[in-house]
Amino acid sequence: MVEPAIAYLDPPPAAVPARLASPFDPGEPHPVARRAAEALIGELRGRAGLDARLAAPGGGKMFGVLVVAGPDGRVGTLRGFSGMLDGAWCVPGFVPPLFDAAARDAFWPAGERELAELDRVLRALADGAEAAALHIEHAALAARHAAALDALRARHRDHRAARQAARQAIRGAGAVDPAALHALAQASRGDAAERRRLLADHAAERAAIATRLDALDAGQAELAHRRAERSRALMTRIHDSYVISSARGERRPLRALFAPGEPPSGAGDCAGPKLLGHAYRLGATPLALAEFWWGAPPATGGRRAGQFYPSCRGKCGPLLAFMLDGLACAAAPVFGAAAIPADEPRVVHEDPWLVVVDKPCGLLSVPGRDGRLQDSVVTRLRARWPGATAVHRLDLDTSGLLVAAKDPATHAALQRAFARREVDKRYVAWLDGPVAGDRGTVVLALRVDLDDRPRQLVDPEHGKPAITDWQVIDRAGARTRVHLVPRTGRSHQLRVHAAHPLGLGAPIVGDRLYGRAAERLALHAEALAFIHPHTGRRVQLERPAPF
Repeated sequence: MVEPAIAYLDPPPAAVPARLASPFDPGEPHPVARRAAEALIGELRGRAGLDARLAAPGGGKMFGVLVVAGPDGRVGTLRGFSGMLDGAWCVPGFVPPLFDAAARDAFWPAGERELAELDRVLRALADGAEAAALHIEHAALAARHAAALDALRARHRDHRAARQAARQAIRGAGAVDPAALHALAQASRGDAAERRRLLADHAAERAAIATRLDALDAGQAELAHRRAERSRALMTRIHDSYVISSARGERRPLRALFAPGEPPSGAGDCAGPKLLGHAYRLGATPLALAEFWWGAPPATGGRRAGQFYPSCRGKCGPLLAFMLDGLACAAAPVFGAAAIPADEPRVVHEDPWLVVVDKPCGLLSVPGRDGRLQDSVVTRLRARWPGATAVHRLDLDTSGLLVAAKDPATHAALQRAFARREVDKRYVAWLDGPVAGDRGTVVLALRVDLDDRPRQLVDPEHGKPAITDWQVIDRAGARTRVHLVPRTGRSHQLRVHAAHPLGLGAPIVGDRLYGRAAERLALHAEALAFIHPHTGRRVQLERPAPF
């Protein structure tokens, strides 16, 4: 395949950025990059077959455009996609992958076939005729044993009743007959011995099948171990086929950038790193990057067709930090470090045991791990009440009512109330889009996105249950104002439930993680009610949203 050259812009753009924006900035891309992205979207729409496949469930993916200055100073663009497109790593018009395709082709097809064969054998062992027959035999044996034991117990109950009647008859006769009582005792011991023999016979039969099942399980375990070891070895070879270049011309193996850990799956295959790597190969200088999703949203949520997104932190963070070294590039944004007025947060309720405040957007609930993120609601409250501790948290971008306890006992009591769902909370939000219906409940399990923290994903299998009640309270053009009542307290629950297609299908206005960045996130905790742990009275508070 002939590697794509720079597609120079004619006429050249009137203005280009002086330096590359951080790939991790969720803000809008530079206009020249946006225009290049919109042109690519138009071409994807024009390729009916490909566009239909991308629009099919599970078909969507990230694309990217990189505006560059060529070696002669002319401005042009490069195009890329994440992973594979239409089953191919190399597609005309798009930059190639970062790995050596010839080197991978020398081992990967054979390795892939080997893994597929191991998978086939594993499935055959687990679901094949031998395993099925053994499990049927084991189930039949268990049923037969249970029936035999039930029959023996019924017969022995009859024996006990007969012996009890005989004993009463002997004692009622006046003169006790020792020989008769001894015979009854012997009969009782005979029943016990019969039960022991039956249980021993059953155990021997079960052991015979268990031995065969254990042999089958051992075979499966050995094959699974072989497959895991082979997969790890192949993944190591795959990772070793990537060589990453920086803007300074330094080159490092992919695995070195993630040491001492291993690169996550898909590292190096995102659109951004592929675009930068190809630009360096051509001697071009990156000026503006735009990455966007096109096609059907992923089942996990968090992506919408035509929406721009920043690079992921897990897979791209270590790569881009190295690749951008030596390039004029803005620093990655640090969210939560913005200056907040000294009189924030405003106190809404305060008594000897607790305090409720109206947290402003942009102030952390508790200090962050980064040394630059020590300012928070708790930090400020402790300046007045040294023992203050947040009972729950609001996202950095969410404003509204937040409860802090002044002492450990109150903190523990309130946390128990939250855990038992005895605290009523209501949020208000503007959604970026129309919502079908007027009210309902969203039930979508959530887990953290391991490759892009702190984003959350919808995952019915591994996620934790999350439930949100909602009600439309206003509609204005393309936006919808809703009340959101969380029945569980998962991280980013309201944001994901709003944005996901199986939820409300419309992200919250200003959501830089699941929608489009704006001046602020239009989500506010407006109402809070709970039973005071010391007075027993119901505390009910409301604070209107500032939007």
